[in-house]
Amino acid sequence: MSNSTRQNSPSATGPLDDTKVRSLLQDFPILARQDGEDPLVYLDTGATSQNPSAVLDAERDYYEHSNSAVHRGAHSLAVTATDAFEDARRTVADFVGAAENELVWTSNATEAINLVAYSFSNASAGLGGPEAERFALGPGDEIVTTEAEHHANLIPWQQLAARTGATLRYIPLGEDGLLDEDAAQDIVGPATKVFAFTHVSNVLGSVTDVPRFVRLAKKYDALTVLDACQSVPHMPVDFGDLGVDFAAFSGHKMLGPTGIGALYGRYDLLKSMPPFLTGGSMITKVTMDEAQFMEPPMRFEAGTQRVSQAVALASAVRYLDEIGMENVHAWEAELGRRLAEGVSQIDGVRLLGPAPGTERAGLVSIDVHGVHPHDVGQLLDSKGIAVRVGHHCAQPLHRRLGINASTRASAYLYNTTADVDRFLDALGDVRPFFGLGGASDGERQ
Repeated sequence: MSNSTRQNSPSATGPLDDTKVRSLLQDFPILARQDGEDPLVYLDTGATSQNPSAVLDAERDYYEHSNSAVHRGAHSLAVTATDAFEDARRTVADFVGAAENELVWTSNATEAINLVAYSFSNASAGLGGPEAERFALGPGDEIVTTEAEHHANLIPWQQLAARTGATLRYIPLGEDGLLDEDAAQDIVGPATKVFAFTHVSNVLGSVTDVPRFVRLAKKYDALTVLDACQSVPHMPVDFGDLGVDFAAFSGHKMLGPTGIGALYGRYDLLKSMPPFLTGGSMITKVTMDEAQFMEPPMRFEAGTQRVSQAVALASAVRYLDEIGMENVHAWEAELGRRLAEGVSQIDGVRLLGPAPGTERAGLVSIDVHGVHPHDVGQLLDSKGIAVRVGHHCAQPLHRRLGINASTRASAYLYNTTADVDRFLDALGDVRPFFGLGGASDGERQ
C-alpha cells in the first residue's frame, strides 16, 4: 500500500487520563463537531464507535493504490490486494488470540452467529457428511442462551430450534442484575448441545464469567458461542485462553468501518462444519451435480469479499494495540464507575443492572421515572450529548426489568471524565424540565 497513508500511531499512548484522552481527540475528526453552542459529547459507542483518521485513510489508500479482486487474479494488483486482505486477517486474528485460519470474515457479528446456527441446521439436515454429525440437532436436544442477550444471539437460536425440533432454554437474570450462575448449573445439562451467551451485556454493562460457563458447557460436551461485541473493543480478549468454541464481534464497534465483522471458530470445528453461504470463491471443484468446498476460513467466505473494510479494521486494531487494551480497559472501568455512581445519586433515575462497585463495562442504562427514554434522549441531544434510547435490541431483557425501553450512555477511549459529568449534569435536569421534581446534589467523585 502507499506510504501516503497517515501513521497509525495514536496521539497518546500509555495509561489513559483526561489529558491523554484530550490529545487523542485530534485523531477523530467527527468529535470536533459542534451543533449550536455545545460541543459534541459522544456517548453512543455501544451502538457504533467513531473512526480515527488512520482508519479512514487506510480504506481510502486501499482504493487509491491497491484495489482489486482478491484470490482471483495473477496480476500484480490482485496480488497486492490479496496480500493486504490476508495481512488484515492475521492482524485481527492475533488481536483476539486466534490463528489466522480460525478467523472468518463476515458482514457483522449478527451474520457470524447466523453462520454458526445455519451451519448446524445444514448438519441437522444431513449435509456435511459424517464429520458434521457432531453439529446435528433434533428433538430431545437443547440450546441454552441467556435472558441478557442481544437479539443477534437469541433469534438465530430460536430459529434453529424451530427448524430442528430442539428445545431452547435460557439462564435467567438474578435480582442483582447479573446472570444467575446457580440456575445455570441446573439448566445446562446432558441434553445441552449449544450454550450461547454474551461476554458483556450491551444493556447492563455486566461482565460474564466466561471461563466458568465454558467449564460448565465442557462438562456436557456442549459447544459454546460467545457474543464478544461489547468486550473485544474494550478489554484484552484472547479466545484461546477463554476456551470458547466460537465467538463473534463487529468492526464498527472497535474504531473500524461498518460492513465487516468476524467469526472466531476453533479450526477443528470449522473444518467439520458444512458451509452457510455457497457460490464462488469457496470451492475446489464443481460439476453440474455437486461441489467440493475449500478449507476454512475460505469455505465460509463466498462471493466478493470486504477487502477495504478488512484493511481498515486492521488499521483500527493497530491503533488499539498502540494504546494498549489494558489501558483502554482501565480507563473505561473508571468511566463506568463514575457513570454508575453518578446516576445512582440522581433522584428518580434507576440504574439498570449491577449496583455501583460491581465490575462493569464503561456504560450505563437507566430508567428515568415518568419520562419516556425518547424524551430523555432528545433533551440530552439538545445539550450536545449523544446517547442511545430504545430497547437496544434486547426486548426480553427489558421485559425482565419491567420496562419497554431505556436510555444508555456508553463511553470509549475518546471520552473524558468531563464528558461523563456533562451527561450527569444534564440528566439531573431531565425530570425538573418535565416538572417532575429535582435531583439530589450528591457529590460526584
